[in-house]
Amino acid sequence: MCKACDYTIHGAQHHFGWDNSLAPAQRVEPGQTILFHCHDSSAGQLGPSSTVADVETLDFGKINPVSGPIWVEGAQPGDAIKVTLDSFAPRAQDGKGWGWTANIPGFGLLADQFTDPALHIWTYDPETMAPSLFGKEGRVPLKPFAGTIGNALAEPGLHSVVPPRRVGGNLDIRDLSAGTTLYLPVEVAGALFSVGDTHAAQGDGEVCGTAIESPMDVVLTLDLVKGANLKTPRFTTPGPVTRHLDHKGYEVTTGIGPDLMTASRDAVAGMVDHLCATRGMAAVDAYMLVSTCGDLRISEIVDMPNWIVSFYFPRCVFE
Repeated sequence: MCKACDYTIHGAQHHFGWDNSLAPAQRVEPGQTILFHCHDSSAGQLGPSSTVADVETLDFGKINPVSGPIWVEGAQPGDAIKVTLDSFAPRAQDGKGWGWTANIPGFGLLADQFTDPALHIWTYDPETMAPSLFGKEGRVPLKPFAGTIGNALAEPGLHSVVPPRRVGGNLDIRDLSAGTTLYLPVEVAGALFSVGDTHAAQGDGEVCGTAIESPMDVVLTLDLVKGANLKTPRFTTPGPVTRHLDHKGYEVTTGIGPDLMTASRDAVAGMVDHLCATRGMAAVDAYMLVSTCGDLRISEIVDMPNWIVSFYFPRCVFE
């Protein structure tokens, strides 16, 4: 229980997709702090005892549940909601934090190359948040965050939660972690803010389509910035964002060409090949692993006609 919290949004108070006609789960004043019991992105369809067969039967109508919505008093179109991300606490099962990473057929940057389902179940210490084991040698440093966080759209009707939007949504930005301040545009009265899709770790790009998908309790504070007129979300981090990965350096592969998407695919495929060759990993395991801790970066986008995308894999995972 969060003693400093003004309200608690329980697990049952969630929804699928964005719809500005949804009744608020709670009305709050600016400056109030809220505890959200957030589900994993499968809405409980996958759990610690799941097998790869469960990936094949996922109901995609129940993907990425978000807790809320929250009506912020005084919020009007043109304002911004200032979200202070206070803390993330894993929702342990049998005393252990847990999560899952999957290759879901038809989804992910290299979906055409990885057509069969795959699943890895993670466990970790919810108190120490020490790196989580992958296979016999890999240990992925953890950095919890909310993958999906946003306000309702002005357009009426139900909108998919899968793509990110100008008011936030499925941003999958791993630096939206504790201590970060996020600003979200408001398009409807009350903002109708929601949050969910919590992750224990993710690389920039989330290249296989999933991170370490993990249910968590999220504490955040909602404030109101009048007349902000933001076109898209922006955020401020409290300090460096890669200390959990940097200390052993990186292995880096590149993609080079006139198309950024093709270059991104080439860079990731190159890293999958590298891990298969140097670590003896199965290709799909390497693909899922790099999604949780490797970073896609645009290294150069001015020297036409070719651009460079690099994929950084932290050496600390295997050292």
